[in-house]
Amino acid sequence: MVKTPRLPPELPSDADILAFIRSSPQRVGKREIARHFGLRGAHKIELKALLRRLDDQGLLLRRQRKPDDLSALPPVTVLEIAGIDKDGEAYAVPVEWDVPQAGRPPRVVMDQLDPAPRVGDRVLARIQTCRDGRYTYRAQVIKVLSGTANRVLGVYRSLKGGAGRIVPVDKKARHEFQVADGDDGGAENGELVEADVLKDRGRGLPSARVRARLGDLDDQRNISLIAIRHHGIPDQFPERVLRDAESLDPFSRDNRQDLRNLPLVTIDPRDARDHDDAVWAEIDRETGHANVVVAIADVAAYVRSGTPLDREARIRGNSVYFPDRVVPMLPERISNDLCSLREKEERPALACFMRFDSSGHKIGHRFARVIMRSAAKLAYEEAQAAIDGAPTTKTAPLLEGVLKPLWAAYEILGKGRKHRAPLELDLPERKLILDAHGLIERVVTPERLDAHRLVEEFMIQANVAAAEELERRQTPLLYRVHEPPSEEKLRALAEFLRTLNLSLALGQSVKPRYFNTLLADAQGQDYQHVVNEMVLRTQAQAVYSATNQGHFGLALQRYAHFTSPIRRYADLIVHRALIAGCGFGPDGLSPEDIARLSETADMISDAERRAMAAERETIDRLVAAHLSSHTGSVFRGRIAGVVGAGLFVKLEESGADGFVPVTTLGRDYFVFDRSGHALIGERSGETYQLGDRVEVKLVEVTPVSGGMRFEVVSGGQQRTPSTRQVSKRRRPQSRSRRGRR
Repeated sequence: MVKTPRLPPELPSDADILAFIRSSPQRVGKREIARHFGLRGAHKIELKALLRRLDDQGLLLRRQRKPDDLSALPPVTVLEIAGIDKDGEAYAVPVEWDVPQAGRPPRVVMDQLDPAPRVGDRVLARIQTCRDGRYTYRAQVIKVLSGTANRVLGVYRSLKGGAGRIVPVDKKARHEFQVADGDDGGAENGELVEADVLKDRGRGLPSARVRARLGDLDDQRNISLIAIRHHGIPDQFPERVLRDAESLDPFSRDNRQDLRNLPLVTIDPRDARDHDDAVWAEIDRETGHANVVVAIADVAAYVRSGTPLDREARIRGNSVYFPDRVVPMLPERISNDLCSLREKEERPALACFMRFDSSGHKIGHRFARVIMRSAAKLAYEEAQAAIDGAPTTKTAPLLEGVLKPLWAAYEILGKGRKHRAPLELDLPERKLILDAHGLIERVVTPERLDAHRLVEEFMIQANVAAAEELERRQTPLLYRVHEPPSEEKLRALAEFLRTLNLSLALGQSVKPRYFNTLLADAQGQDYQHVVNEMVLRTQAQAVYSATNQGHFGLALQRYAHFTSPIRRYADLIVHRALIAGCGFGPDGLSPEDIARLSETADMISDAERRAMAAERETIDRLVAAHLSSHTGSVFRGRIAGVVGAGLFVKLEESGADGFVPVTTLGRDYFVFDRSGHALIGERSGETYQLGDRVEVKLVEVTPVSGGMRFEVVSGGQQRTPSTRQVSKRRRPQSRSRRGRR
């Protein structure tokens, strides 16, 4: 190993010389270096030796006898976002780095970009030198080149000879990846890893190199981590954001209406950690009108526009809820402490005061910034039990003065809801109960209580009031919009309903009440479940928008999200809009907020879809892992989807989804009836249709992807073979051929 010679103190260091070469706008040589550092006489000879040594180490490139810093980045280059530093700034590294003598590639701090690139994204960037003590370069993004398509997330399986395989976690992945000896990054068999997909090296499986080890997949507490990494959900707050949250001052009590003596209560799930809404109601005995107050945590008092806290919340868009963890939109200091409406503790809130006539129509509202103190923290089941005649020592004192007036107001609001006739779909939701080790203890479908409906209806009315107030004051806002179903989807639904001898009138302006009539006609019938499913599939997906398009499902002309600013960025924007529009303080909607409303709407709509997919996939993986020891068992289920290749079946008890290949249905030729959502035996007429009950045997489970394969053991429904037009025909192979697959 060559030792670095000891230099006189007057001679600049290697780093100083390289920094000077790097920062110089023109190519420099020995003369320019000597002049810059004031070197004379013998020092010039020593400088020549120093430059020769740097050249020998590969750190200089000589062109026309002029030294150049080989480790310097070109003015425009491709970078990969590598992470977020402690101050919340994104940094990147060059994709191409061929100077091993210079050590690790330099980190480049990124200028702010909306929307911010995610870790793993590759960007074309303009490079500038900077000297802020932390970074040598700063980059301005010219173009985002790609997302994380060059990455794979999967389970590492070690093979003999030092090589390995990566089994992707994505159900849609078509193949595994081979990992050469030395490219495993130290990963052990069964570990969850993230890997870079390498360029094609020829035939066979594509290759990958492990870049990060993420933990043992046998630990079910890591299963939600799969979805977090796969969807790029930010789950670690930058240190600067955490510091800012910890250093927040108490809220100002100035210019706030005092509601501390009003017995507002929070009613939430039993395991809720944050409480951002509280309710109170009374009935006017003279008029029969209902006065309702909905108080929402004043998050805007702490999260100001343009701050690191705000930028991070905007990137996240919403909190993400997994069975074993929550990835919050805001740090716990805010979500679980400063803004959580804790029992008996003073908190700032933005309150909506509403008045409804005896028929349930809202006849007035106003907003105010308030200080409140929750009278009680109640669970849905706890409040419902008190109303049903089983109060506890906690709810008994609240029954007459708080709970009964709430239910009386809910009964009045229910009249208005009935008149409005929003879409009434029966969509039971499964909930996983985990044990202390993160394993599934049981899967339940929580009962839908009036307590749930009460809080939901109060929140809907407060959301409507917020949208109306901001429109009246001509203040920009984010709407929650839900467009009517497309004509194409309506025609497909009508065609399917004809197979059940049901009809849907086309050619007129469709309204939610038409679907409700259809659902009522199907009530109690064998096809009730499938009609609910098809009506749901006909609906558009609700999104956020800076322009109003109404909310079809709720049968409302205008609607905004106001009631959950702890977990949804859209609600925080609406709070700021109310603060600005109503003149409640300087912490309202900023010019920057207004200028990028449309962009924010797109960002948080994408974040919502990302969260929904991650939550759904995690539940699928947890249930698959839970059922992996039950292969060979028989379960009852319903057909949840039909394609030419087979059936998707949802198990009744656990809600788990799996696939039945058409080749396992029997020796008949099964025809895919697209309009009827069915597979029909061409000779036998045996039919498997969307919504049918079936019994299936669990054949194969892949916990890493959440995939399951079933075989039907109960047979299909019998019907006369028809000559209806089909889109695809599947011929089953012989049993012997299927056995060799």
